[in-house]
Amino acid sequence: MALATSIVIAIIALLHLWFLVLEMFLWTRPSGRQAFGLTPEFAEQSKVLAANQGLYNGFLAAGLAWGLWLGGPEGLHVKAFFLGCVLVAGLYGGLTATRKVLWIQAAPAALGLALLLVGNV
Repeated sequence: MALATSIVIAIIALLHLWFLVLEMFLWTRPSGRQAFGLTPEFAEQSKVLAANQGLYNGFLAAGLAWGLWLGGPEGLHVKAFFLGCVLVAGLYGGLTATRKVLWIQAAPAALGLALLLVGNV
């Protein structure tokens, strides 16, 4: 169970690193615009906001990686905290931006949190 939980958490961290790249570096490029369904004009107007959002996704990835690196009880608390942050961000994004965020961000975080809690009860 611990290995499966670590794999899920690592995948979530990698997803958030990818979100960082998309939002900070690819936002105005065709691949970034396609990923988010943006017009070139809107992408250009919102690129500073997107870069800020990407930075926060990087912090989420770093926190999850930190929890994996720590291991033990300390790592458990760090992973639970950052998975909770990802879950809340995913729920908020799913309610305010697009439902797709529920499946891409919130569902994996809920799975990781459930695995983490079940494996440590």
